[in-house]
Amino acid sequence: MTQPAHQPDAALQAALLQTLGAETAREMLETMWTIRIFEEKAKELYALGRIHGTMHLSIGQEATAVGASFALRRGYDYLLNHHRGHGHCLSWSGDVDRTMAEFMGKETGFCRGRGGSMHIADVERNNLGANGIVGGGLPIAVGVGLSIQLRGTDQVVMVIFGDGASNEGAFHESLNMASIWRLPVVYLCENNQYGMSMPVARAMNVEHISQRACAYGIPGVTVDGNDLLAVYDAVSQAASRARAGSGPTLVEAITYRWEGHSKSDRQAYRTRDEVREWQQRDPIPRFAQTLIAAGLLDEAEAAALHDRACAAVEASVAFAEASPEPAVETLMEGVYA
Repeated sequence: MTQPAHQPDAALQAALLQTLGAETAREMLETMWTIRIFEEKAKELYALGRIHGTMHLSIGQEATAVGASFALRRGYDYLLNHHRGHGHCLSWSGDVDRTMAEFMGKETGFCRGRGGSMHIADVERNNLGANGIVGGGLPIAVGVGLSIQLRGTDQVVMVIFGDGASNEGAFHESLNMASIWRLPVVYLCENNQYGMSMPVARAMNVEHISQRACAYGIPGVTVDGNDLLAVYDAVSQAASRARAGSGPTLVEAITYRWEGHSKSDRQAYRTRDEVREWQQRDPIPRFAQTLIAAGLLDEAEAAALHDRACAAVEASVAFAEASPEPAVETLMEGVYA
């Protein structure tokens, strides 16, 4: 049931852009720029000692985050995320200020500064949160999917995880249970080539992670994760199938992280030439050129979207820095026994 890696041909690409419309397409490009600039700013703030702990940047993976989020009904459907999730949070909520405030541990953040980089959640908009446990969101998605089914709504839940998580027992157990109960789950694997420092080819003996779907009797598809329209199309189809009561789909998006696994990663396992090769496949100018070729914007308008994203991120830093730290006396609030 696994489909080969594919990209939309010219006719499908034109149809997808027509479905999205010029306004949404521009919003998607601006969101990609916002994620890129947010991550670059996060890296800068960390170097200046204004961010504590660790963080996992998603620079280079923006097309997967935006294409997948915009394929769902954000705020109505559900999202579960992983530790490299700033971009997905920004795509889902669009609230740069609260994301930055959470990242900087401030009271005005989504989780009042308690979640930080790896556990951002926006429960009001059904973003049920990132997870520092590899594959930790996978079994939770089964529970959310069962809840949707029992309540009889037409919602879906998308759970995002990395290639490394597909070797966890939780992955296989979750797909099996979601399959036999035909739960409305979209499984999105961001295959960025490395589970920490382990290349995918050394960690599994299949060409595509999506091939594992056949073991559970569900569709699996591999797409170019740096092609926003390819991701949007695949996730849209998976969501439609889930809403129709046909059960889950496994979508694998092939992408690449430009930065290390985390801030402590020396990246001794890959060459600079490899990184530069993937940087030539930058998803942001790629999508911008697609929109320009389609006549949905021009070079000046594309530059203006970039500048607006820069201004939004700078404003978010000012907002976060002006926000209060959590009060010590509130330390135990939200902790249950």
